Amino acid sequence: MLAFAAGRRVYPFERPLGTMVMAQNAALGEAEKRTDKRRQRMRVAKKIIIAMIMVAVAYHLLLILAYRFIDPPGSNLILATYIKTGQVEHQWVPIEKISKRLIGAVITSEDSRFCRHWGVDWRELGNAMARSGKNGPRGASTISMQTAKNVFLWPSRSYVRKVLEFPLALTMDFVWPKRRMLEIYLNIAEWGPGVFGAEAAARKHFKKSAAKLTVREAALLAASLPNPYIRRAARPGPKTRKHAGRVQKRMGSGELDIACLSSPAQSK
Repeated sequence: MLAFAAGRRVYPFERPLGTMVMAQNAALGEAEKRTDKRRQRMRVAKKIIIAMIMVAVAYHLLLILAYRFIDPPGSNLILATYIKTGQVEHQWVPIEKISKRLIGAVITSEDSRFCRHWGVDWRELGNAMARSGKNGPRGASTISMQTAKNVFLWPSRSYVRKVLEFPLALTMDFVWPKRRMLEIYLNIAEWGPGVFGAEAAARKHFKKSAAKLTVREAALLAASLPNPYIRRAARPGPKTRKHAGRVQKRMGSGELDIACLSSPAQSK
């Protein structure tokens, strides 16, 4: 902008030096204020994020401690299935009312080193990563990790979910006895569309209670766990029958380690 003085134009370079300095200082002051406001907003956002993380951690810790003594009312997967379909078959039973044949079959099929790790089987994880393809490692989820996923997380595959499984599984395995871990897993595992828990699965597929399952029925149920929507225990296809046969053979080999389940008070 041009100013006029004594009948002539006054150009910016002709303005008094003090006026120019004041203008520059004012501009710098406004810039500093804007920077301070941005920093303040970032500090507030950081505090909110940290607070949310702390609340989430405390919430899950409280639930893990509570579920050591009380039965979970369900799981995130059960809730999501009910919201989606409006129909869920689920009946909680204590582990004493679940056939030892099913317990052995599930450990054999899903986590043969269940009694030897602390929630995450690092050896199997390393083997899975060594043979992994472009979709990442598969087949290294322990019973503890699957329980963490079913109770607290979500079913869809993602690296975020997998990362969250690790601290949850390690914490659960530290707080819960192995017997309690398996009891919760057997009562929330999905054994077909909308069918959750060993008792509901046994009645749905074999018209009997979970306590009365035969070795073959237990092996078929265990074989269906990786994909219960495709593998049907009551009407098994060739792959399911073959896998169930391998489970039965391993169960009869004497290699099954279930020493950590011998006493309700024994944790490892």
